[in-house]
Amino acid sequence: MTAYRAIQLERFAPSFRKAADIIVLPRRAPGPGEIAVRNLWCGVNGIFDTQIARNAVDYVKIKPPTITGVEAIGVVESVGAEVEGLQEGDAVATVRFGGGYREANTGAASQFAKVPGPEREWLALASTGVSALLALDVGEAKAGETVAISAAAGGLGHFVVQLAKNRGCKVVAVCGGARKGAFLRSLGADRVIDYKSEDVAEVLSAEFRDQLNVAIDTVGGEIFDAFVANLAAHGRLVAAGAAQDLEGKPEVVTAPRIVHKLYYKGASVRGFMNGLLTERWPAAREALFDLYRQGQLKVAFDDQVFEGLPHVYDAVERLLSGQSMGKVIVNLAP
Repeated sequence: MTAYRAIQLERFAPSFRKAADIIVLPRRAPGPGEIAVRNLWCGVNGIFDTQIARNAVDYVKIKPPTITGVEAIGVVESVGAEVEGLQEGDAVATVRFGGGYREANTGAASQFAKVPGPEREWLALASTGVSALLALDVGEAKAGETVAISAAAGGLGHFVVQLAKNRGCKVVAVCGGARKGAFLRSLGADRVIDYKSEDVAEVLSAEFRDQLNVAIDTVGGEIFDAFVANLAAHGRLVAAGAAQDLEGKPEVVTAPRIVHKLYYKGASVRGFMNGLLTERWPAAREALFDLYRQGQLKVAFDDQVFEGLPHVYDAVERLLSGQSMGKVIVNLAP
């Protein structure tokens, strides 16, 4: 391979499809401290991609043009001088912005993590799995506690469900649709709330009033409010996203401020940003790999298959549609 394709943000626009174009780049040999990798799979983060396209991610300031995508897994094709611990043929994953939506990558060896194999499962564990584990750590979830999870059938959510069960927690999983509900029950969820047929706030108030020790929320909006209203004494709500508020528009709120629902319970809301916890990634990866090897953790992928870099756009839109279940991923070497 003397050249490869990548998806580059060329302009800011309302959608990822309108903001980013496919470009062709030359392959280059690795310099000192670098490796050259042929990517096989990339993971899709549709909400993040959309916000990047809109220049709406506060903690990542981007000036086009720039390569997009965060996570990919591939095989080392060549190794530069002064690189230790990696050799040709090793499988590596990267979860750094700019490393995902590209068929090849040459960069500092420190940007890559050696993984057991080039299969897509190891990528999902090394990226989204790590986020799930660390989100639970931020929430300090412990055995015997009740953990509520929004978007529980998604790439992140299905890991959080299993990891919470592995810790001995009772899991309340929120999802949309009977098929997703059945999937979550198969993973061990104790109570599934189907927001398409049930009112989340009413169910929580009736069955889990003041009982949520931990809530992991990536949705925001009314589900966030329902989680806050039903936190237990010293409960912890982990804000790991806000899918319902991609526009970031102000809202008129005609209710008591959130302090009234937190203060008297000694409860808290904690922001979770995986990119601020890089020092914890290696240990989290190894813990997840061990659970997977032992059969204590399943990796589920969306049943819609995307083949080839040009289909990253379709995969982003699939994730945004709310129809996906499990991790959304693209085969870069079909």
